[in-house]
Amino acid sequence: QVHLAESGGGLVPAGGSLRLSCVASGRTFSDYSLAWFRQAPGAEREFVACINCHGGVVGEDLPHYGDSVEGRFHISRDSAKNRMYLQMNTLKPEDTAVYYCAATRYMSVTAASYDFWGQGTQVTVSS
Repeated sequence: QVHLAESGGGLVPAGGSLRLSCVASGRTFSDYSLAWFRQAPGAEREFVACINCHGGVVGEDLPHYGDSVEGRFHISRDSAKNRMYLQMNTLKPEDTAVYYCAATRYMSVTAASYDFWGQGTQVTVSS
């Protein structure tokens, strides 16, 4: 069992930056593929970024990004602290959503493949 908890959300003007953090407990963080998803009101849960979920090998920490955030967001992991981060730059109003961290033993960008989820943190980007 893996327990995940996000923090770092908030209100930011367009063009600004935020860093989200996800702390894990319960199992070894490095055994899992890790990802960030987001969900806006009335929308499907959308893949944002992941580590070890799309190509590469376990331990390589290869990142992968959704098209809408490529070049603006950066995902990283500190396995010693059981933490994962999402640095979000050049934020746009369309980035407004609840952001979730998630973990799975598989390599996938599909939300249905993820077994463990945090409670989410709200990010609001004002225009």
